[in-house]
Amino acid sequence: MDEQGRLKVGDQAPEFCLKGAAGEQVCLSRYRGIAEVVVYFYPKDNSPACTIEACSFRDDYERFREAGAEVIGISGDGPESHARFAARHALPFTLLTDPDGSTARRYGVARTLGLIPGRATFLIDRAGVVQHVFSSQLRPARHVTEMLAVLERLRSSRQPG
Repeated sequence: MDEQGRLKVGDQAPEFCLKGAAGEQVCLSRYRGIAEVVVYFYPKDNSPACTIEACSFRDDYERFREAGAEVIGISGDGPESHARFAARHALPFTLLTDPDGSTARRYGVARTLGLIPGRATFLIDRAGVVQHVFSSQLRPARHVTEMLAVLERLRSSRQPG
């Protein structure tokens, strides 16, 4: 963690178990040793910027999967809201609910102007270590390009020769 309490590259990602759109519990540890995980925190289902971000992850979802990564979106919205949001925009990845914001706080996701839930994305490797952090409330689509670039570097470093 840095001096503001935000996760940084090299930190162990905090475990979470949160409820998904279908009411199932999803834990970060489910992916340990299996896949990289892109965890993105966003303010609100169906808001304009959050829809741009989610649809950007959707449009490049196959690239994430080809790189060996899973995508998880987290906001304070409830499972029913997530289910409607995912159905409306054909989102193929997991959306989880963080109703009290405790997971976002443990990840150090800062609120904008102290009011709006933050927008931050973390790339977590198979060992549970943070490999990249990107935070920008105003550039939602950039979260996707940032994570894909780092995933490609990770994938290249794992390949022999």
